[in-house]
Amino acid sequence: MDNSLDMQFSAGDKDLNYVGKRTKRPDGVDKVTGRARFGADTRLPGMLYGKILRSPHAHARIISIDTSKAEALGGVKAVVTRDDFEDRESEFVPAGEMMVNYRDMVRNIMAREKVLYDGHAVAAVAATSVSIAKKALKLIDVEYEILPHVIDVCDAMTPDAPVLHEDLITEGVDPVPTKGSNVAKRIEFKLGDVVKGFEQADEILEKTFDTKPVHQGYIEPHACLASCSESGSADLWCSTQGQYLVRAHCAKLMGMEISKLRVTPSEIGGGFGGKTVVFLEPVALALSRKTFRPVKMTMTRDEVFRATGPTSGANVRVKIGITNDGKITAAEAELKYQAGAFQGSSVQPGCMCAFAPYDLQNVDVVGWDVLTNRPKVAAYRAPGAPISEYAVECVLDELADRIGMDAVDLRLKNAAKEGTQTAYGPKLGPVGFVEVLQAVKSSDHFKAPLGANQGRGIGVGFWFNIGGETCVSMSVNEDGTLTLVTGSPDIGGSRASICNMAAEELGIDVEKINPIIADTSSLGFNFLSAGSRTTFACGMATIEAARNAIDNMRARVAQLWEVPVESVIWENGAARPASSNAGEFDPMTLPEIAKIAPKTGGPISGHAEINAQGAGPGFGAHMVDIEVDRETGHVKVLRYTVVQDAGKAIHPSYVEGQYQGGAVQCIGWALNEEYIYGDDGCLQNSGFLDYRIPLASDLPMIETIIVEVPNPNHPYGVRGVGETPIIPGLAAISNAISDATGLRMTALPMSPPKVLQALKQAQA
Repeated sequence: MDNSLDMQFSAGDKDLNYVGKRTKRPDGVDKVTGRARFGADTRLPGMLYGKILRSPHAHARIISIDTSKAEALGGVKAVVTRDDFEDRESEFVPAGEMMVNYRDMVRNIMAREKVLYDGHAVAAVAATSVSIAKKALKLIDVEYEILPHVIDVCDAMTPDAPVLHEDLITEGVDPVPTKGSNVAKRIEFKLGDVVKGFEQADEILEKTFDTKPVHQGYIEPHACLASCSESGSADLWCSTQGQYLVRAHCAKLMGMEISKLRVTPSEIGGGFGGKTVVFLEPVALALSRKTFRPVKMTMTRDEVFRATGPTSGANVRVKIGITNDGKITAAEAELKYQAGAFQGSSVQPGCMCAFAPYDLQNVDVVGWDVLTNRPKVAAYRAPGAPISEYAVECVLDELADRIGMDAVDLRLKNAAKEGTQTAYGPKLGPVGFVEVLQAVKSSDHFKAPLGANQGRGIGVGFWFNIGGETCVSMSVNEDGTLTLVTGSPDIGGSRASICNMAAEELGIDVEKINPIIADTSSLGFNFLSAGSRTTFACGMATIEAARNAIDNMRARVAQLWEVPVESVIWENGAARPASSNAGEFDPMTLPEIAKIAPKTGGPISGHAEINAQGAGPGFGAHMVDIEVDRETGHVKVLRYTVVQDAGKAIHPSYVEGQYQGGAVQCIGWALNEEYIYGDDGCLQNSGFLDYRIPLASDLPMIETIIVEVPNPNHPYGVRGVGETPIIPGLAAISNAISDATGLRMTALPMSPPKVLQALKQAQA
């Protein structure tokens, strides 16, 4: 697709009919009436129920597995263990912003030599009822040799730490180690000379911060239904952010040809990056292949917490130098990120984003990917960036205090802008970070007074966004309506936004377009819905498909009018003569063209198959007011404002929803959420009662300000907006607590007991 398109739109355009408007959501009625089908809603005749036996140990060698008693139980139709999954060579493939390894993947879905975390799958059964399946699990006899475990990231890097994989040799270090360790990889991004930069600084501040792993907290647990036939083909229904990657991963692990597996995505009850990975799906396929009956599997909440990926916990050291007038002269960071039981933490994007909001000359960021006896991490909205940005923004806030400079002005003085050279590689094109900060300063919130024990904090964030392979098909129906088929699961309102763009291009009523999310056999490959790519890339493909359909309709009308196709233009939903020289013809509307389709060549459609490029980086800022109860340590969030550059808000309600949802997740991550492990390495809070996500009663009304600095690489100026909203809030809340108390807390979560302890220590 030619990205230098012939029409450009800006935030100030007034002549758009649907782009930028709050149209009805296509999925709304089905969801509020309960008709929408989620992952656990699919059923088939003769269906079996699958359940998984999980390790009760954090680290143990599997001596033996005896499944004979379970297999003999009436109603049990199949049992699978490690022996039913072929081992794989190490092969890394992309899955969103993170990479996955097939060798690790097969060992994560079913433990082989060792169990590596509490909840690691050891065996699975399929039975005629859930109760029989649960009973069968108790009959499986597993003999373990319990091994020492390690939970903390810094402990895992010590020379005497228990090693999870003896054959894991650290990449990116010189000299190359001769024996295995828990450190999978070292990465580094450098720009300029930080030593000289620190020599130029008037103030230098270095601090270390700790964060705990937190879960994405989606309400819908993982669920799937697999049905294998004797022919070697299979169908799979599941809750996923990317049905094509599920197909690829499952086909690889099961030794199937990709064409033999059809994957249908359900409506999704939350994912936030956590449903870009396969957990149950290969196991359900293995059980179904043994029985040739459909096998349904649904995780409990306990399983979701113990066996699926949270985001990394981390230890982060940040050092920044500035001049007395607020110019940053050097910035340095060391990021140690937990990967869980297998390599592949979010440390690389964490390193990329750490200092990206700023126009800096001297930067050095080092990252470490470290294994611990925890579930393998998965993506969580801008994976890695909230952690590194939290530490950077807290240090900057303290430096602003030291030199007596307003925190927003300090960020404005150093803000990234068009032409800024990032430490991780590219130069920035047109971006809206300065406009975001100016909007913060102009807001009512910024100027509002504070009371006793109250504080205000600001934090900023950056996300790079991605594009990727995308296919769209658009069919003109006999009655002049359109069916729009995309391969991107709707995880944040993409159907509404994409219909807005299609309606704008076609010049027709948006409600005449019916969007469908395709299964993997109905459309070419689509990358998953992640990386803030869906509205950007799928929208770009939709625009091209609409223009392709318009060209086809113009050709049909030209045929009917017996004029060259160049003599026919498309305007306001109809084909019209390009000029009086083309002839005197009445405009033909889309429904009229649909009626003549059989006489002019048959069905009319539009298609697009692209590898979308030019995703626009996104910048945002969060401003938070809090109040600290000095007797209990409780932090109440009083007011919260999100300001972010959307490029162009195709559907403002959904953009605001993304901003607000990210803010809520920031509040939980900053103030309450964490995985709590006992001395035995087992998770102690594997449910929403003890793993406390924010409730409505914990939250203020979250205000939003949409800034629009168009991305020139998209016809409507779109930037990805889904991930930036979770980045700035951790620091904004921490900075607000510091403003209210005069204390700097350096570990998350800042829960009431920890805040109270800090207050008491300050008084001692």
